[in-house]
Amino acid sequence: MAKINAAITAVGKYVPDYILTNKELEKIVETNDEWITSRTGIKERRILKDKDKPTSYLAIKAAEDLIQKKGLDPKEIDLVLVGTATPDMNVASTAVYVATQIGAVNAFGYDLQAACSSFLYAMSTAAAYIESGRYKKVLIIGADKMSSIIDYEDRTTCIIFGDGAGAALFEPNTEGLGLQDEYLRSDGIGREFLKMEAGGSLNPASHETVDNKQHYIRQEGRTVFKYAVSNMADAAVKVLERNNLTNDDVDWLAAHQANTRIIEATAKRIELDKDKVMMNIQNYGNTTSGTLPLLLADYEKQLKKGDNVIFAAFGGGFTWGATYLKWAYNS
Repeated sequence: MAKINAAITAVGKYVPDYILTNKELEKIVETNDEWITSRTGIKERRILKDKDKPTSYLAIKAAEDLIQKKGLDPKEIDLVLVGTATPDMNVASTAVYVATQIGAVNAFGYDLQAACSSFLYAMSTAAAYIESGRYKKVLIIGADKMSSIIDYEDRTTCIIFGDGAGAALFEPNTEGLGLQDEYLRSDGIGREFLKMEAGGSLNPASHETVDNKQHYIRQEGRTVFKYAVSNMADAAVKVLERNNLTNDDVDWLAAHQANTRIIEATAKRIELDKDKVMMNIQNYGNTTSGTLPLLLADYEKQLKKGDNVIFAAFGGGFTWGATYLKWAYNS
């Protein structure tokens, strides 16, 4: 019996219409376009301005884009996973609501939270379900409304993050395509360097936490940058070495879009040409769980069946890793 791999068979995306440019941010905080661009590579980011539209709105739109392009009957979906750091609410799973809204009435669903590594971890989860033989169609969505937890008076975070969502459908493949290998890691030391202090069981919401702005994301940029550069690159190298791949064997690097310098450092470490590096950070900023599937959606027409794609991500916590996937279709 042929080995079952989990392959991506369709992708979708959604980003809000409103564009927050560097020039606009110059009017809000002490910064400028040159400073932001030179240090992050970001020129603009999308913001979901409507306060009544949460992360699920982004996720639903991305899923509907995939469903429409694929001609997929939502009733065939077995599982909906939503990777997100900004769920609609605590306790009630965003994925469950998304599944219902898109008509995936035969699916179960749940959220996965690993910060910027959420989609990478979700790929591993989807692969395990598919390879078990018990499930045939697993829909992964990476979605975050980061503007809902950003303090627009804090220039260390407000210049970086944007809102957006991407989706990918995983199905069984017996041609040797799909997910080949993964190297996933985490280290709790990161909890102190990139976090939202209040809103959880450690610091429940109170007048004091709201007054102290503890419900916004905060980071120690230099520390996060240092860990991200080393760990993301190390993970990518590990995956290549374990699979006897050279830089010539790699067709694409799909790296988490947090900072161009981190992406370039990862590409340099595996000696990959710039034209093999997926990049859209200049348009969206860091959409956290959404960056990897947004890359796939933006580069879908350039991806060819059999292409070797290396994914790499690093997120708060800390969480990080890399995966090796063979692309399964021509668009």
